[in-house]
Amino acid sequence: MKINRSAARSLEEGLEETLTLQRLGLVEQLGRSFTTTNLIENLNSQLKKYLGRVKRWMNSEMRSRWMAVALLQIEKRMRKVNNYEKLHLLRTSLKTELKIKQKKAA
Repeated sequence: MKINRSAARSLEEGLEETLTLQRLGLVEQLGRSFTTTNLIENLNSQLKKYLGRVKRWMNSEMRSRWMAVALLQIEKRMRKVNNYEKLHLLRTSLKTELKIKQKKAA
């Protein structure tokens, strides 16, 4: 069997992140959207459409402004994540795993 070295490296690099939903027990609720990199790849391709033609950035502040404007435009056309109403489960599970105390609203 021939092994794709690039794919193997990618898997090794992201193995822990890949298994996070499984470890947190959230695959059923959020797995459809978060078990692939499609969300990130889609966002990156949209950013490339907006920012790809800019050849010379004056400074990082300029880059940040352009990025913010592009993200605001892209956001209008993005769909909601499947089961978005259950994202609070992910936040709660991550805070528990990372031992972060929730701040109480005043």
